[in-house]
Amino acid sequence: MSEGPPGAAESIRVVLADDQPLVRAALRMVMAETSDIDVVGEAGTGEEAVRLATELTPDVVVMDIRMPGLNGIEATERIAAGPATAHVVVLTTFDDDDYVYGALRAGAAGFLVKDMALEEILAGVRVVAAGDALLAPGVTRRLIKEFAGRPATASPSRPLTAITDREREVLVLVGSGLSNAEIAERLFISVATAKTYLTRLLAKLGARDRVQLVVIAYEAGLVTAAR
Repeated sequence: MSEGPPGAAESIRVVLADDQPLVRAALRMVMAETSDIDVVGEAGTGEEAVRLATELTPDVVVMDIRMPGLNGIEATERIAAGPATAHVVVLTTFDDDDYVYGALRAGAAGFLVKDMALEEILAGVRVVAAGDALLAPGVTRRLIKEFAGRPATASPSRPLTAITDREREVLVLVGSGLSNAEIAERLFISVATAKTYLTRLLAKLGARDRVQLVVIAYEAGLVTAAR
C-alpha cells in the first residue's frame, strides 16, 4: 500500500483490468470518491494486467475474466506465479461459474459479481487488500453446488494424509462454505480454536488462503452437492 502523510492511513493501490472502458470508468469514479483506495493503473487486456501488476506493484488487481487474447484466468495464473505481490479479485457474472472456478484454481483471492452494489465492491477490495479471502459462504455454496456433481480429481493436488481427523472435519466445513463462527458452533469449539485449525490446514496443505482450501476440499472429493 502507498504511503501517505504522517498519521494518515495507507491507501490501497488498485489496478483495474477490464476490456470494457465504461466498466473501468465506473469503478474508477467510485474508487476516486474514497479516501483509502487509489486506482494506479488500468488494463484492457490480460497481457496489460500482468505487466502493470509487475511494474506498478498494486495491492489488488480487479480482473475481468473475459478479455481478448490472454483471458483473466491466464492473467491471474501468471500474476500468482510471478514476482508481483498483488492479490487478484476476478470480476464475474453468475453465468461465468466455469470461469470462476478456474480463476480460483489459478490463484485468485476471490471474486466480485458485476451486479453487486458499488459499496460491496469497495468492501471486497478492502477485504482482499488486508490479506483475507473474498469468498462469502453463500457464494461458496453456489460454487460447490455447481461443481460437486462433476467427477472428482482422481488424485488430489495436495495429499491429505498429514492432517488429523479433526482438521479434515474443519476442511469439509470450510469447503461447504461455513464461516469460522459456524464451524465453531457445528463442532462445539470456540471461534479462536476454529481459527487455529484453519491456520494449521493452511500450513499443512500449503494453501494461500481460505479460497484455496475450498478448492482443495472439492478436488479431494470431501465436499459434495448433498452436504
